[in-house]
Amino acid sequence: MGRIQLNDVTKSFGDTQVIPPLNLTIEDGEFTVFVGPSGCGKSTLLRLIAGLEDITSGAIEIDGTDATSTPPAKRGLAMVFQSYALYPHMSVRKNIAFPLRMAKMDAAEITRRVEGAASVLNLTDYLDRRPGQLSGGQRQRVAIGRAIVREPAAFLFDEPLSNLDAALRVGMRLEISELHKRLATTMIYVTHDQVEAMTMADKIVVLRAGHIEQVGSPLELYRAPRNTFVAGFIGSPKMNLIEGPEAAKHDAHTIGIRPEHCDISKTEGIWKGTVGVSEHLGSDTFCHVHDTGLGDMITVRAQGDVAFKHGDDIYLTPQPDQIHRFGADGLRIA
Repeated sequence: MGRIQLNDVTKSFGDTQVIPPLNLTIEDGEFTVFVGPSGCGKSTLLRLIAGLEDITSGAIEIDGTDATSTPPAKRGLAMVFQSYALYPHMSVRKNIAFPLRMAKMDAAEITRRVEGAASVLNLTDYLDRRPGQLSGGQRQRVAIGRAIVREPAAFLFDEPLSNLDAALRVGMRLEISELHKRLATTMIYVTHDQVEAMTMADKIVVLRAGHIEQVGSPLELYRAPRNTFVAGFIGSPKMNLIEGPEAAKHDAHTIGIRPEHCDISKTEGIWKGTVGVSEHLGSDTFCHVHDTGLGDMITVRAQGDVAFKHGDDIYLTPQPDQIHRFGADGLRIA
């Protein structure tokens, strides 16, 4: 079991409150991602759940039991850090077994758990190597293995992929998602990368300055962002947000249109602009369009290797049923 509930939790450092009163429930077996810009409080929140930081007020429950004052080692949680935190002089086998040896577990049970975790993580052939002989991705798998053998109620991941290159990040993203499906254990994952959040999460928690801006599935946040902050944060490239007379035509203070929901033409459309930089990605091309009279640059997605080049005139037409409307307070207009 791994249901975690935060009830009016706050955190202050001196006179500075970094987490205002916050309520959140993470259901057993759920893959929940905390996402937001740097300094939004996501890692602090994870450390409060882990017990590595004391909460200032409120309560944390794990499986219905108040764990607010429970020491980290007694919470039944396992944390995976971005730095791996492996012992360089120990073999992979001893690194994975370390928390069990500290708990003075029976040797046969340690062997069973270590070999089981190694099999799940494709580390069996590396058990007698040291961390310095492994790639970054393999070292991260060792760190995850050390968490698995503890058989925790929940796994806590603090930006575990940030030290990996782009190709390894994609591979490890898939491996962690597969691991979650195999273990069916609660996982809480912190990242500033909204692509990781969208591709891995059952539920995303979007944070800003310690506040929860929105909680929902990836598609819920993508299709119906609660406010302009979420609209501009979720999605890659981000949603175009337009104010002024064009928004007023839709009875809104701000309208949002995603790059893929804007039709492109060389001859006609609602908005005329000039192509700046075009990013050719093979299956897609993203054109950054200037001089539309809408304020900021507009980003649009075209399929394939389109023939637009720098300085071309271009016409854009937003798809009417894909226009998001927001009021002067930034909140979504139903």
